[in-house]
This record gives sequence, structure tokens and C-alpha cells, in this order.
Amino acid sequence: MPLRYLTDFDTKNIEKEICDVIIVGSGVAGLYSAINLDRSKKILIISKESMDENNSYLAQGGIAAAVGEGDLPEYHFEDTIKAGAGECDNEAVTVLVEEAPRDVEVLCNIGTNFDRNIDGTLTTTREGGHRRFRIIHALGDATGREVVDSLLRECRTRENITIVENCFAVDIITADEHFTGLLVKHENKYKYLISKAIILASGGIGQVYKNTTNATVITGDGIAMAYRAGAELTDMEFVQFHPTAMYSENVDENKFLISEAVRGEGGILRNTDGRRFMPEYHEMAEVAPRDIVARAIFAEMKKTNSDFVYLDVTHKEPDQIKKRFPNIYKHCFDRGIDMTKQFIPVCPVQHYFMGGIKTDLWGRTNIQGIYACGEAANTGVHGANRLASNSLLEGLVFGRRCSEQINSTIDSMKIIGTDIVNRRQLTTIVDAEAVNISIKSLMNEYAGIERNEKDMSMALCRINEYMEQLENSSLESTKEMETMNIANIASLILKAAIRRKESVGSHYRID
Repeated sequence: MPLRYLTDFDTKNIEKEICDVIIVGSGVAGLYSAINLDRSKKILIISKESMDENNSYLAQGGIAAAVGEGDLPEYHFEDTIKAGAGECDNEAVTVLVEEAPRDVEVLCNIGTNFDRNIDGTLTTTREGGHRRFRIIHALGDATGREVVDSLLRECRTRENITIVENCFAVDIITADEHFTGLLVKHENKYKYLISKAIILASGGIGQVYKNTTNATVITGDGIAMAYRAGAELTDMEFVQFHPTAMYSENVDENKFLISEAVRGEGGILRNTDGRRFMPEYHEMAEVAPRDIVARAIFAEMKKTNSDFVYLDVTHKEPDQIKKRFPNIYKHCFDRGIDMTKQFIPVCPVQHYFMGGIKTDLWGRTNIQGIYACGEAANTGVHGANRLASNSLLEGLVFGRRCSEQINSTIDSMKIIGTDIVNRRQLTTIVDAEAVNISIKSLMNEYAGIERNEKDMSMALCRINEYMEQLENSSLESTKEMETMNIANIASLILKAAIRRKESVGSHYRID
């Protein structure tokens, strides 16, 4: 086990605030859970940075739901199970696909501006692993931004919901295996937030890797602090690599995602020799499940000794491309590529995390008072490989379910608010930035699309050495705490990946 608490503190000597429910995270899962909580309860939403700094806001593709003509939840279920490579929880998937339409309807009712056909019906598209057109989207390719904005507007109409930006969640405080409160750092001061329950909607682990599409704030904090508190984590080896991020020679920048919908609407993958290759790898070609497409691209990159392949939409009508994918078109154009006339260089990078905090179908963890939803949680719906556009959906369905469960029990719950004193013996000074860079490089190199035990064991040994140094150092700055969380998550991913000897879904062993 790692350190129980990251820093020195005495809750008797820091400012306290009491509410009914704390929500850590300001993406779709966090905001949607907030609007589904009882309006008579005091709700506090903690956002690590500004409200638009999260993966939900960056989401391009859309929300998968069986709302189109001829589609059924059973078909959505089948595609989800198949993409998950036999590792999904069938009951959780049933909940996801059957309840999806109702949550889409709620979003429509609060004013989410989904794209629509001339007759007013929701426009749908197709993405990897889906056999039908069932992805609803907004503003062409800015679904996440529109959904977050509409939920944020709704939250701000509710007097019982308070949003605190630029607030870093440091540690969950527990007593006798019960949740008691949350230690946060806000405006450079520690604060003790006390509540009856906490919902962890803090997102994934993208910044554990050097190359990722994830926002810079996604450092696995919620998962790491839940683990320190004793929460059970599962499926930590299942890390999804998106097949088509825009290639950039700048290795230090986050990678811009080229939505799966571009392939879903006819985009063709070509290697650097100009040859289409996906039909050789899978019967669904460019719209095969993500893990298959990512490995195929990786194989073609090795064959051609290149750092990328091409995505070709030059055969599509230019005006259609500009209307359907306005943000992608602009980003490519700003980088010197007119995607209506030129191929887009793309490569696989880390994108999503299927593992995380184990929950039941109502978001409950093994610790009383702690709930989780969204990418931080492992509900079992994704298995070994998430089906495209099931991520925003999972945040909606299980965010609401967390709230429904809390609503049914909160009046019988008590605020505990136990005071804690934590003191640590510190002996080491660590360059957190250098450690951070090294861990990301190790994970990129040895815990990526292809894995083997020898390399992963070597990386784990190095990362455990970093963890020991960090545990004996003063973790005072947010950057130092994030680095500790990154090291902890990296270690857990490697341990799980070493344990699982067989290849399945996103976890591919070449040995």
C-alpha cells in the first residue's frame, strides 16, 4: 500500500465546510449527478481547474444510444459486449443500453443542442464497433462541449449547487471504513470539506502516458486517493489507445483527436505508401473495434518504418466535411492540412481507461459513503475495450444512478467529520518534474499497445523506486502530489498487466 495520506495536516487547525454531498469532477458524470441529486441538499462540486478543463469537454464523437429508427437496446448491448472482448459485466451493460434513451431525453429537455435532421429527429452517425448508426452528436464534432455547457447552465440555476474551481482534491478522509470528508487545496490553503457522501467523477489517467489525447489535468487523482482510502480497484491493465490522433513531431504536446466518426462516415486509412490496409485486418475494416484498428495501424507503422499512417476523406464532399467536422477541419487547416484535399497523418495514442474504482450498479464502492462514476469508475460496462461513444453515456447513466441511490438513503446518513492529524518523516528531495517525465516515457514505451513481461517488470522496478523517493519527500505542491498519483497509478497498471498473461482487448501481450 502507498502512503495513506499525501501531506502533513491537522484538520483541527484548518478551515472546515459542511455540505450534504461532495462531487469531485466537473465533467459530464459529475455535473449530471449533481442535477439528479435532491434539490433540498447542499451540493459542492470541486473542479481541479476551470470548468472547461476536462475530457468530457474535449469529447468530439457523441453519445451512443438506441434512439434511431430500427435500432434497439439489444443491438447496442451486442455491440458493447463484442467490443469488450468477453470481459464486460452483462448486467451493467443491460442497464447502460436500456436506460440510455431516457438520459438523452433529459439532456434534450434541459436544452442540449444536438444536431437534428430536417424533420426534427436526432441525427445519428456510426463509429468503430457499431453495426448501426446510433451516435448522436452536437455542433458537428463538439458534443462534449455542448453537453457540458448545457449541464453547467442547469447547475447554475440551482441554488443548492456550489461550484468551486481551481480546487485540488488531495485525499479522502475516512474513519472506521466510513467516509468522513475530503482534504482539498484551494487558493494555496488546505481545507477540510465534510459531508455525508462523496461522488468521485474525477476522470481517467491520461497523463500517466507521454502521448495522450487527455486534458493536462487528468492525472488519476481520484482513483489514486480512493486506493489510498482502501477502495477496491479492478481491470487496471485495460488502457485504450485511440487509433487516430493527429500526428505531431512535437512529442511534448497533447495529441489532437481525429474523431472515430470521421471513419464512421467513410474515412479510409492508408499507410505511408498510400495503400488501404484495414480490410486485411478485420471484416469491419475502418470501423472495427478500437483495439483492433490501433494494433493494425501500429503494425503498418512498423512495416513502413513510419511514425504515422494517413486518414483519407478526400473522396467526400468538401462542404459536407466542413459542416460535419468543423472543429477538426479548422484544427487541421491551422496545421497546414486541408482535409478535403490532403490526407491527415494519424497515429494511436492513449485515450481512455477502462479500469478504475470498482462499483456496483448504483455507483457504490466497498467504502460506505464513497461513490464513483464516469471514467474514474469501473462499472464493468466496457470490459477490455470500450465501445466508441459509450463513455459520455456511462457518465450519464451511472452518474444519475449514484444520485438516485444517495437520494434514497441520505436522510438516514450521518455527517461524521472525524478530525485527523497526519505527520510524516521526510528525508528526500525529489525533482517531481523530472520524475513525471521519466514515468510517462516508461509507460509509453513499455505499457502501450504491445506489452511483454520483461519490459514491464523493468519499468515497474524503476517506477517503484520513484514511488519510494516520493513517499520520503515533502509533497507540498500540487505538481508533487500529481506526480505521486501518476507513479501510483502507473505501478498499479503495470502490476495488473504483468499478472494477466493472455492477450484480451486493449491488453496485448507479444510474449
